[in-house]
Amino acid sequence: MLGRVLVLLGDSTAVGIGDLVPGGWRGFGPILSSAFEDNGYRNYAVSGARLADVRLTQLPQALRDRPSAAVVIAGVNDTLRSDFSVRQMHEDLDHICRELVNAGVSVVTVRFHDQGRVFKLPGRLRRVLKDRIDEYNRVIDVVVARHGVRCVDLHTLPGAYELETWAVDRLHPSERGHRMLAQAFAAELRAVGHAVGEVSLECSGGRELTVWHHVAWLLVKGIPWLWRRGADLVPLLWSDAIPAEAPGPAGHAPAVRS
Repeated sequence: MLGRVLVLLGDSTAVGIGDLVPGGWRGFGPILSSAFEDNGYRNYAVSGARLADVRLTQLPQALRDRPSAAVVIAGVNDTLRSDFSVRQMHEDLDHICRELVNAGVSVVTVRFHDQGRVFKLPGRLRRVLKDRIDEYNRVIDVVVARHGVRCVDLHTLPGAYELETWAVDRLHPSERGHRMLAQAFAAELRAVGHAVGEVSLECSGGRELTVWHHVAWLLVKGIPWLWRRGADLVPLLWSDAIPAEAPGPAGHAPAVRS
């Protein structure tokens, strides 16, 4: 497909989970696409995807569309697994961004926030995951600088830690959160010359959540999720996290803790 095409690569956030409308998940993709003066929009994101999935499966599909812009959100699922490797994450993200940039695509990605401030994790598990997110953010800084990729810092995004920004699971953005992402991505794309209109933060069409929704999710989904992730990370929970060295200057791989 020729022309101005916007593609999305990543995991469940890019899928749109958290912004439920009649017919399924919407998310920031369609909201951003409606403001993007393009001839096409493709979302190759898959719930649960890791960076390797983006690199090996989603990226080749997206490149066939000859896109002019791409949004990449992935990596959190890697930080939640026992085989976490910051070196592998660096290699995967670097490859994704390099291939897109070499194809003439404007790329926008994100630095991640402290998820433990939103999803109330036990202290030790929160510290382990925060250490991993911090390591991955350092990788992102290196790759962004190396390839000239645009980046939205979720930690400093206004309203990022407000409850209404998050869906009932506290892991995915709500409609408001997805609109905030779409607005931030639109600004980054405008900064590199794309014709992108304004994105409204006024919510419409998404499901309204009640206290019952939050309680029901915690009992049915939240506690089982926490148990699975805690079991996966249990070796780390019994030892203090060892801080990794900060990445070197752009062009050098970061230190590794696997």
